[in-house]
Amino acid sequence: MPFIETVSDNDATGLLARLYDGAKQRAGKVFNILRIMSPAPKTLQASMGLYTATMFGASELPRGLRELLAVVVSGTNDCFY
Repeated sequence: MPFIETVSDNDATGLLARLYDGAKQRAGKVFNILRIMSPAPKTLQASMGLYTATMFGASELPRGLRELLAVVVSGTNDCFY
């Protein structure tokens, strides 16, 4: 399995620390899908912007259905996070 070096909560500073804090407020912890982008905080920020717009933005699909679609896609892609 490949290894990607990530930034720990204690070592996060600046933008990354703020993003980690936001993740903890939303979910109670920093999930690995976010942590894997920690070496590039601006990329993580952009990814979170896309996620937020997709899941919480205006849409004809209710949020629950959007979450369900994400689960189905992850399962189809054999993604176990």
